[in-house]
Parts: sequence; C-alpha cells; structure tokens
Amino acid sequence: MNKKEIAANKLTSLGTSIIEDVTKNKIPNIQVPSRGTSNIVFDEQKRHYVLGDRYGKRSLGNVKQIKKIGQMVYMANFCKDLVQREKTATLRELYYVSEGWDVEFGDQQESNIIGEDLEVTLGMTREDLGLMPEEDGASVYGKITLQEDDIEINALRSGKSGYTISPTIDEVEFLDHDVKRVIAVETMGMFHRMVQEEAYKKFDTLIVGLKGQAARATRRFLKRVNEELKLPVYICNDGDPWGFHIAMVIISGSAKLAHVNHQLATPNAKFLGVTASDIINYDLPTDPLKDIDVLRLKELLKDPRYRDETWKTEIKKMLKIGKKAEQQSFSKYGLEYVVDTYFPEKLESMEN
Repeated sequence: MNKKEIAANKLTSLGTSIIEDVTKNKIPNIQVPSRGTSNIVFDEQKRHYVLGDRYGKRSLGNVKQIKKIGQMVYMANFCKDLVQREKTATLRELYYVSEGWDVEFGDQQESNIIGEDLEVTLGMTREDLGLMPEEDGASVYGKITLQEDDIEINALRSGKSGYTISPTIDEVEFLDHDVKRVIAVETMGMFHRMVQEEAYKKFDTLIVGLKGQAARATRRFLKRVNEELKLPVYICNDGDPWGFHIAMVIISGSAKLAHVNHQLATPNAKFLGVTASDIINYDLPTDPLKDIDVLRLKELLKDPRYRDETWKTEIKKMLKIGKKAEQQSFSKYGLEYVVDTYFPEKLESMEN
C-alpha cells in the first residue's frame, strides 16, 4: 500500500469513527496528540525532538471545541478528495477554499494550525495529505539524476540554478549520482559562488542552496540523500546564532515539528562553518553581536541539541569575542578564496 492509499484510508477512518459514534448515540471525540512544550522531548538516542505520549481530547460535547472539530473534519474531507484525485493544493489555496465551507477560519494561521492538528492526529505529513507550502524549494547543483513523474532531470544540466527541490520530494526517485558528499549553504549568494567556481568538481559534491531557513522538502531531501545514497551532509551557514539554528534544525529538527522530525532530521549532518574559531583563524570581517544575538546564544547553550562540547565551545567563544560574521566575509581574500582555501581546509580537518 502506497502513501496515498494509506492517507486516504486514515482520512476515511477519521470520518467513519465519528459517524459510528453518532449511530451509537455516543458523543464523538477526536484524540489529538499534544504539541505543547511540556510534551516535546529531546530523544538522545534518535538525536531529535519527538512528541511525548500526552493527548488532548476534542469532544462534540464541549461547545468550545465544536468549531475546531468542524474545521478539522472539513479539512480532512478536502484532503481526502485531493489524495483520491491525485491532486495537491497550497496552504494558501486551502484557506481560500475554506471560505465556501460552513465553518470559517479567522486567518490563514488558524487554518495552518488545524492542518498541523490533522497531520499529527493521523501520523501523516501535510504533504502526504496533498497540502503544499508556498515557498520555493531549495536549489541542487551537481552530478545527480532524478525522476519526477515521467521527467528525468539532471541537476548538472538544469541551468546555473540547478534542480529545484519538489514539495513532493518523497515521490521523486534518485536514478543515479556521481558525488561523494553534499554541501548545503545558507545563502543563494554562496550557492552561486560555488557553482561559478565549479565546487561540484573540486569536492565531488552536490551543492544545495538552502535559501535561509530550510523548507521541509529541503530537509527531507537532505535526509534522503544521507540515508539512501549514503552521502555525508555538511552545512555551511553564517557565523551567528541564527545560522547555527538553521543548521541545527536540519541536524536535529525543531520543537514545532516534533511529530515529523523522524522524517526530516539528519542527525549525522555536520556543521562546516562559519564558527567563532573561523572568525579568529581567518581574521574575517565581522559585526559586533547585538543584545538579541547574545541573548539567543545563551539560549542555545541551554538547548539540548547543542550539548556536544564542540558546539558549546564555539558558542562560548563567540560570546567571548563578541563578534559574528557572514559566509561572504571570506571574499576579503578574493572571490575564489572560500572554494580554493576555506572549504578544502575545513573538509580535510573534518574528514580526517
């Protein structure tokens, strides 16, 4: 049974259970796993956040919960139609479609939250249910061939921006590759620099441009190439608390998505840079840490995802020097320096 069939069955079962309760003169209720902070736990063995075993019960016997159940049922029915017709809809389209329903959402944020309720209740991702995000996918450049629907795509022959990761990346098949690793970079400026300097050849690598905080499809792609193709994944972000966070969400997931981190997190991915040590060792141009940066770095020290001594050392060192640096700061030594000098040195030290 494929994912579409599983999703259709689960959506049908949700409605069937409500109908059965009504026919038995029982008050229908839906158990929704709690996504509250008290039910989000960092699993040391899995190395990412997971949901605990607490549930909330939504009952039609509670007047305050009737609207949420109605919204959830309408959305489930909409998703069932999508899955059965093999169609997809963006979260924004869903919000506008709901304008024609007998239940309303105050805004798109409210409909997004109900969508999360539905995916956590069914144990399926929103993509499995036919719901897609609005954001563009990340770019991949290098020697990999994929099949999307009936189209065969070579990421090295798809223009200078490479292959754009599909929101339905789980339906994409990896046909062939000739690389030894993956290097994901935070900014598209660094992505294009690596493409221009032919980093894919120099390091036998796939280059992934994250476009800031990585979208769910991007994280899923990185996990798949790591696990299915056995490719080590390296992440190079800005040397500041926000760059650290972007990398750590890829590595160990986020608390918000604890219910799907098992499909998104890549615990074996490594942080390639920029670190506080890099700022010192390469004498990089810097900006002073702002108060909000200092506060965020101190929060990271308390975060269980940063328990590794290397992370603690780098965070404390950044607080000590009071400075941060961007990826592009290596351009101080010339446009080619980051590919010709920095990456070779860092990769050699990490892989040896």
